[in-house]
Amino acid sequence: MATASTSSSHPPSSVTHDHDDDFLEDDFDEDDEEEDDYDDDDGEPSASPYDEARLEALLRRLTAEDVRIRVHEVAIRGCSRTRRAAVEAAVGPDLALAATVRDLVRGAAAARDRLRRLGAFDAVSITLDAAPPGIPGSVGAVVVLVDVSEARGSAASEFGVFANTQTRSCSLEGSLKSKNLFGYCETWDASGALQLDQTTELSAGVEIPRIGALPTPLITRISFLSEDWLKSSLKEHLMSVSLGLLSTTNHNLAYNLTWRTLTDLARMSSTSVQEQLGDRLMSSIKYTYKVDQRDSSVRPARGFAFLSSSQVGGLAPGSKYLLFLRQEFDLRVALPLGVMNAALNTGVAAGVIHRLAKEPTESTLPERFYLGGNKSLICRLGGPSSLLGSKSRGLGAMDLGTSGSDNSKMGTSTSEKNGLSGDIAVTAFADLSFDIPLKLLRDLGIHGHAFVSAGNLARLTECDIRKISMTDFLQTFRSSVGFGVIVPTRLFRIEMNYCHILKQFDHDKGKTGIQVNLSSP
Repeated sequence: MATASTSSSHPPSSVTHDHDDDFLEDDFDEDDEEEDDYDDDDGEPSASPYDEARLEALLRRLTAEDVRIRVHEVAIRGCSRTRRAAVEAAVGPDLALAATVRDLVRGAAAARDRLRRLGAFDAVSITLDAAPPGIPGSVGAVVVLVDVSEARGSAASEFGVFANTQTRSCSLEGSLKSKNLFGYCETWDASGALQLDQTTELSAGVEIPRIGALPTPLITRISFLSEDWLKSSLKEHLMSVSLGLLSTTNHNLAYNLTWRTLTDLARMSSTSVQEQLGDRLMSSIKYTYKVDQRDSSVRPARGFAFLSSSQVGGLAPGSKYLLFLRQEFDLRVALPLGVMNAALNTGVAAGVIHRLAKEPTESTLPERFYLGGNKSLICRLGGPSSLLGSKSRGLGAMDLGTSGSDNSKMGTSTSEKNGLSGDIAVTAFADLSFDIPLKLLRDLGIHGHAFVSAGNLARLTECDIRKISMTDFLQTFRSSVGFGVIVPTRLFRIEMNYCHILKQFDHDKGKTGIQVNLSSP
């Protein structure tokens, strides 16, 4: 039996024309090593260098020339829980349609890569065998055998209790993920986060790979969010359903239907905020282009990443809210410095909301950009948001609220400031990461970093970005600097930073001191 095996434990071989020889050589070299071990155990002599040279020459000839071949059958073996339709969709038609050895090798490499990315198999092997005798045209016909070994332990869970020194509160977070539950190589996941007296977030979703008539992987997610805004009287409740329409390596198209409720039980918010209270149905479609060529998303040392997202909202029938376009960009660059494993990461993000209407109207609060919070500068790729040293939703213009009804009866006056956020936002940062000169810490991946971050936002009262004063916009940038220690773990990434506010305004909620934040690895 002629064998050309592939294994998911090795990186996917290139399927370009120039590397077919190397792919086939590597596979046969692995087989030769196994045969050598077998011969040594039995005391038989291994193949001579002359025989190996002849075999290599034969393999080069098979892939360099258009050696004709006919695939009689593609047989899939090893599926006990996984449905054959899921494996057949991942294998694709290239193996069955291969007309030459070169086409067969390239198709095997691509099929192995697709099967590996399903995440449902521990090992994948693709071998060739001669077609059964007696069939018409059996001369030159082969059978392609696709052997898969299904992964064990398809469920995983995580749970943690985290303290936030900035808000002086703690949160409970957990997640549960199951793979290949119904045999379609699908991924089921559920997650929840409860931050005492502030935020409750629950979500569940499923991702099904392309099977049969599905032209693209199917991604569906349901989420619930309940949140207050800076401990104010404003409460936001959100329920949403997201349906993925297109999902590839770099492109994603999704439809979102959201029911959002904004309440103010104490009636202390400003007049402009009270006009937006109540229930709202939001329907939108969002396209995202993302490319990430960095060597790591936790501690990148070289490469770049870019994200562009375009969202068109206000599509719900009978919606009283006009159409709008929300555009975001995010660019990251990592450069190695060659000393102490140091690397410089820089990034700039920008976003703008534009009303697709002739009459000038203001955007609603949930649509706008909010800056602040203690999210990681490195890990998150998704538009402007984080500015270390400031509270979440803590930057931007504030609108003075009205007195509460109970306090008015008692003759006392109370008010609160509501963050009005912005329709245009820009953030930038520079982060220098380096090894700590202690071997124990280096072995654990613990390292230090120093950073500077800046950002600003503004309102588009007349829905025309050209009427914004760029001089005023640049002069009102907020900024902060700091340093800290990063502890990566299998479950999350911990940052302990000392932040110093360089520039802010009276209505901003920034504070010099120690911050602790956690992010997914």
